[in-house]
Amino acid sequence: MSFDDLGLGPETLRAVAEAGYTEPTPIQQQAIPYVLMGRDILGCAQTGTGKTASFTLPMIEILDAGRAKARMPRSLILTPTRELAAQIAGNFETYGKYHKLTKALIIGGESIVAQGQLLDRGVDVLIATPGRLIDHFQRGGVLLNDVKILVIDEADRMLDMGFIPDVERIVTFLPKIRQTLFFSATFPREIRRLADSFLMNPKEIHVTPKTSAAETVDHFLVRTAPAKKSDVLCDLLRGQSVKSALIFCNRKRDVDVLASSLRRHKFCVGALHGDMAQPARTAMLESFKNGDINLLVATDVAGRGLDIVGLSHVFNFDVPTHAEDYVHRIGRTGRAGLRGCAITLATGEERKYVAAITRLIGQDIPGLDGAASGDDAHDAEPSEGKQTAVTTEPEAKRPRANARPRTRRERRPRTQARDTAKDKPKAANGAPPQPQAAKQEHARSKGGRSQGRAGAKQVVAFGDNMPAFLRQPASKTTS
Repeated sequence: MSFDDLGLGPETLRAVAEAGYTEPTPIQQQAIPYVLMGRDILGCAQTGTGKTASFTLPMIEILDAGRAKARMPRSLILTPTRELAAQIAGNFETYGKYHKLTKALIIGGESIVAQGQLLDRGVDVLIATPGRLIDHFQRGGVLLNDVKILVIDEADRMLDMGFIPDVERIVTFLPKIRQTLFFSATFPREIRRLADSFLMNPKEIHVTPKTSAAETVDHFLVRTAPAKKSDVLCDLLRGQSVKSALIFCNRKRDVDVLASSLRRHKFCVGALHGDMAQPARTAMLESFKNGDINLLVATDVAGRGLDIVGLSHVFNFDVPTHAEDYVHRIGRTGRAGLRGCAITLATGEERKYVAAITRLIGQDIPGLDGAASGDDAHDAEPSEGKQTAVTTEPEAKRPRANARPRTRRERRPRTQARDTAKDKPKAANGAPPQPQAAKQEHARSKGGRSQGRAGAKQVVAFGDNMPAFLRQPASKTTS
């Protein structure tokens, strides 16, 4: 089957041919005729299957007959990320260049005033992220009661990012009589509930199993220790003939750290994550697509919808905590019929995530032959029967919870009094010592202040050194 058999107009077919496409993908073959018929679509297709063109091509044909009014777009496409929204806008430019359709890209990180000026002129296609669209609606900058076609793309990703309440709110602003195209790579229970509430008698399209990995991607697993991850990655980048690669991290802060480390090893690398300003994100993607840099370290913000021609490798520096994200990450390579390679670095602590991925895709991830993982690749989890020496303090030295601070007298070793009691002098006949010696011994055993100071002289009582004039006998007086 060719695109000529799908019912598209000559201008659209011309643009598709100039883009270099001759045969439609399975989802395009099934979806485009039903979209042109005005049917609701419930599409389940993994990333990289041509899903975007399956709704942009027929939308161009439908929207060509008519023009938009100010602040009243005729169609609305909701996406979870700015990058995916920008890519969809690029598809409309590529396939609709022989049509006079207008579009607006409403995403965060860019001037809301400039976006409002585009909406004031009237647009046929409005491509937006949920949060920024609600901002414009609350300001009165856009009216959605003239939307004829609603597209919800990557619905499961919206669920992961917490956008579903915003999507449900936006749908209440739309007319009830409309055409809805609902696409998702996976269909958990919440997404199924959402689709049932939005769609009317939809045509369900499942082109691949919802949890399968792309067949054009060879994926491998390398087990390593956490401290050696960066070194193992550098060895893989040097030894795998990497032309261009996406390197995924789970956390934003790790993206910058890893990118800096790779630059120190003389790699040409960039970074991409959600905390970057939108102009910086756009410029970084352009540099990667143009070949100015051949490595891009990113979070899952680059895991959906990015179509990078000729991407040879995907590296999972961190194993994704959600198994579904693994399918989307490795789907960035092996596109347009080309072979791709995906390599995942896993530590002992990440074994549970690897197990979840293998259950999801229904197959084990083979190990990579010749990969240097280090001798302590499994140090994160001690082996059974291997005892580890643990140094413990005596019970008496362990601090008690909520213990009252001891005074100086209490901190004195208890054995001191007992030892001094044993050394008390005794008379030859076993009688108790004389009173004066007893006083001195008692003072030593009590640990008075005079004993605590180094070099302090012993205080002598007044009776111990009686002055001579007091020892003189009293004189007798005569009467």
